Amino acid sequence: MTSAILTLVGKPGCHLCDQARVVIEQVLAELVGHPNAPALALTEVSILEDAELHARFVEEIPVLLINGRVHNYWHIDPERLRAALLAL
Repeated sequence: MTSAILTLVGKPGCHLCDQARVVIEQVLAELVGHPNAPALALTEVSILEDAELHARFVEEIPVLLINGRVHNYWHIDPERLRAALLAL
């Protein structure tokens, strides 16, 4: 079975990060039990705790990474995310 590690890069108090988290969690919940869905795990990291991430993404949060590669900045489109995960 394929797996996908989703990493939400943001910071505390970021309303766009909160919105992105809701969209991501909804998509992940929809994919539970889907025959084509990979094994999914979501982690969150703060740019305030990682100087490299801060330097790279300070103007772009939230950023969603899928298996370490940038999937989206700022707003997470649920249909695009669902399609990307099912295509893994």
